[in-house]
Amino acid sequence: MSRKIIVVDETRDWKKEFPEVQVVHLDDYLTGHQWFRARNVQVINLCRNYRYLSTGYYCSLLAEARGHRVVPSVRTMLDLGSRFTSELTARGLEKALNSSVAGTVAAASDVAQEVDIYFGQCDSPGLENLARKIFEAFPCPLMRVRLESRGRQKRIAAIRALGLHQVRKPQRALFGGALLQYLGRRWRQHRLPRAAAYDLAILYDPGENLPPSDTRALKRFVKAGKALGFDVELITRKDLSRLAEFDALFIRETTRVAHHTFRFAKKAESEGIVVMDDPTSILRCTNKVYLAELLRANGVAAPKTLVMGKQDIEAVEAQLDYPMVIKMPEGAFSSGVFKVESGEQLREVATRLFRESELILAQAYTYTPYDWRIGVLDRQPLYACQYFMSKSHWQIVEHDGRGGFTEGTYRTWAIEEVPDEVIDTALKAAALIGDGLYGVDLKQTDEGVLVIEVNDNPSLDAGVEDKVLGDELYRRIIGEFRRRIERMRGMSR
Repeated sequence: MSRKIIVVDETRDWKKEFPEVQVVHLDDYLTGHQWFRARNVQVINLCRNYRYLSTGYYCSLLAEARGHRVVPSVRTMLDLGSRFTSELTARGLEKALNSSVAGTVAAASDVAQEVDIYFGQCDSPGLENLARKIFEAFPCPLMRVRLESRGRQKRIAAIRALGLHQVRKPQRALFGGALLQYLGRRWRQHRLPRAAAYDLAILYDPGENLPPSDTRALKRFVKAGKALGFDVELITRKDLSRLAEFDALFIRETTRVAHHTFRFAKKAESEGIVVMDDPTSILRCTNKVYLAELLRANGVAAPKTLVMGKQDIEAVEAQLDYPMVIKMPEGAFSSGVFKVESGEQLREVATRLFRESELILAQAYTYTPYDWRIGVLDRQPLYACQYFMSKSHWQIVEHDGRGGFTEGTYRTWAIEEVPDEVIDTALKAAALIGDGLYGVDLKQTDEGVLVIEVNDNPSLDAGVEDKVLGDELYRRIIGEFRRRIERMRGMSR
């Protein structure tokens, strides 16, 4: 469990109304021997000034050098201090601003307004969502935002950091409550003896129809984490602003680029937090156009695949036989994938998909009764499954168009029992993406092994992918998080 401290450069700024928490003077933090080699420390830097080379700047700079998690980070300070960066971000937030105040008294007012934000919270009605989004963009404990009117539209004129001494007396209770809510359960229990060396967040969606991991698998990740010295917490999309509390993020929700899962991955990476899936892996895996070109450019065997624009239908028909498979660039669990039997079907499906994407994929139809899925972690095989096609269907998952689905059966194999060509091809394909956690789908045909796709965020369900390894599957994944954390902090032996 992390030790959490507040660092101030003026002890008189910590008012008697504020919560009873551990407050450390900046001089003690900078020079006190107990902080030089302390591990698992989270610092909330509430110094008066975050300017470049100020005492507040050095507080965060040395915290990062010591491997402590700190808010605000040096990067956040520099972003807030950069007029270009802050103005660019402000423009992106103004849609949320005007959506929030539409129809309110604030929308009709031409008076400039200042809003103070404490850990993503404010007391201005209608602006709560904007406050949260600004804190997600700039994870700085205390900020003041100036709003101005331009005709019927509101604009963000400025975003700047506040010092603790600038918390107005009527808002001290709001600050205290926001601080405790930000720290949450973890702060209230910080005095309890805990064996956890690290904090791991697992992002999931409790309402997802086809999640990457079921409830039993998530419980096994939590169990494996505890055994390996992790305090594991399941988080949801509303917890983006809390990422700085954790040492690592494991995304167990279906990823997309235009989605909060990608924002979580990007934010974790920018904060120096170990994350799987990392943003690069999500970008490379979720777009099948990119993946097709990547496999082709590197000589990895795959079904013949053509990138198709609106003008390419006749060219596709000249190069591929019917039936053929048409794919959206993004899709998961067999969604966005269609088999067409004729030119009429091709044109109908393509016309529909081109409304959503300028490019789609056409692929030679290659039927096998099952697909191999080889799980790969850090460029090594982790598990092997055969997923059989859904009954009387050509895909593993058959969607009924109303949100329902049926799935085929499966068989899990020990890695050493899988044909070498299947393993070697999977490893070659996964290495083109990175060194994360991937699921490589392959078809074993008379002509050889073909890669269908490489998935980030692969399925890990209890009783399926873990059928051979059991709890060892979860320990290996959590162990990889630990290894990466220690490597990042220079602690590897």
